Amino acid sequence: MRMLINVPETVVDDGLRGFAAAHPELTVDVENRIVLRRDAPVAGQVALVSGGGSGHEPLHAGFVGPGMLAGACAGAIFTSPVPDQMVRAAAAVDSGAGVLFVVKNYTGDVLNFDMAAELTEDEGIQVAKVLVDDDVAVTDSLYTAGRRGTGATLFVEKIAGAAAEAGAPLERVESIARRVNARSRSFGVALSACTTPAKGSPTFELPDGELELGIGIHGEPGRERRPMMTSGEIADFAVDAVLQDLRPKGPVLALVNGMGATPLLELYGFNAEVQRVLGERGVPVARTLVGNYVTSLDMAGCSVTLCEADEDLLRLWDAPVSTPALRWGR
Repeated sequence: MRMLINVPETVVDDGLRGFAAAHPELTVDVENRIVLRRDAPVAGQVALVSGGGSGHEPLHAGFVGPGMLAGACAGAIFTSPVPDQMVRAAAAVDSGAGVLFVVKNYTGDVLNFDMAAELTEDEGIQVAKVLVDDDVAVTDSLYTAGRRGTGATLFVEKIAGAAAEAGAPLERVESIARRVNARSRSFGVALSACTTPAKGSPTFELPDGELELGIGIHGEPGRERRPMMTSGEIADFAVDAVLQDLRPKGPVLALVNGMGATPLLELYGFNAEVQRVLGERGVPVARTLVGNYVTSLDMAGCSVTLCEADEDLLRLWDAPVSTPALRWGR
């Protein structure tokens, strides 16, 4: 095992300590594994709180800041944070306008956020929840019932976060988040398996010369394995899988996301192929984001997320944001 770590048992806390040192504009509680906006709670503003297992960085801590999340909770590697973390985060960021929990559709996340919502409401805080379930690859997986939550999490957190930053009430912020999720679809491809620090070896077997189509962000199986394909062939397959389900009638936001170990040169080349396919299918692209945003440790591969965007969603997407991983307009 070749990893830039001390010991597997401290890898999450070590990462959070380094994250805190790099981003003094945020409040990082390493002991409780919570990251908060330093200016939280912001008077009169709905607060977005999300979280999930570590290993998907920059999701979610990298999206904390003005225009996006007010708080994020980090679990152990590929393991949901616990309800106490979510309750602490919600209490720390609530201004009285309410809290929106953004939850990826994985069984542990759903159960823990449901429990946290009940406990938070018992504290007198108004809570709403939005479930992200954008992955079209499979209906059920090892980690969840129903579709997995993947790249659309970024779209939900950015667009709903912009609405909250503009002063929209909780009901409106929740409605926008649900609309973004309903208009978003994703499909992922793995070129190699990821290695968790605790296991020290690949989480699944992917023979040389093969790829997995429809992989999950924890290494869950996808639709099928095939001999290695070209970037253009992968784009044809992935984009068509998304469009067969989404069927957009207008322009889309496009996220070409790296899974952690794929160089940006390859991601930009893949984006060229994604844009080609969308052009051939008559789908206009309003905005494009390329990079590592929803990762799976050291997995090589990529995912494509499309969101059908109207003028309102585009305006919120373009609104200023200032987080470690996403920053423009400020």
